[in-house]
Amino acid sequence: MFRGSRLSLLLLAASLAGCATHTPSAPSQTAAAFQPPSPPSPPPAPPQQPVLAQPRLPAVPPLPETASPFFSQTGLASFYGAAHAGKRTASGERFDHRDLTAAHRTLAFGTRLRVTNLSNGLAVTVEVTDRGPHIKKRILDISLAAAQALHMQSRGIARVKVEAFREDQPGGGLNGRTAFSGDEPR
Repeated sequence: MFRGSRLSLLLLAASLAGCATHTPSAPSQTAAAFQPPSPPSPPPAPPQQPVLAQPRLPAVPPLPETASPFFSQTGLASFYGAAHAGKRTASGERFDHRDLTAAHRTLAFGTRLRVTNLSNGLAVTVEVTDRGPHIKKRILDISLAAAQALHMQSRGIARVKVEAFREDQPGGGLNGRTAFSGDEPR
């Protein structure tokens, strides 16, 4: 019995010794084809702010240096947006908040105005298509697209300067007419 256990221990030791030795093997094909890891991809772009309206007209075309406004007014402007979409304006057109339009109490429909936000200097050209504003101490209501161009949509109102130039009017002028719905400013 002693002899059998000795033989068993010897066989066990030999088999364990074989596990402990490692012979280097030839490099495998997968090791030869190893590629270093690619550089990390750039971080994802930050999410963009949703755009509610895209202006359909250029913001402010350049004027000749000699141009002077035939109408100028300074005061508060507000805007009206998608809630009024599709409704008829006082001029008979359908309101589209993506157009650069405005409501003024006295200026003739079709008059083009340059509106400048006095807090940031941004300007936009709008066309009078409606009557308003219907809130005292405000001089102009503009569309959402115009409010976005002036960066005033978050506050809802802004102090603005409104100017009308003959060079901005359809056909380059008003053909001798005033831009007011009557003969004189009110």
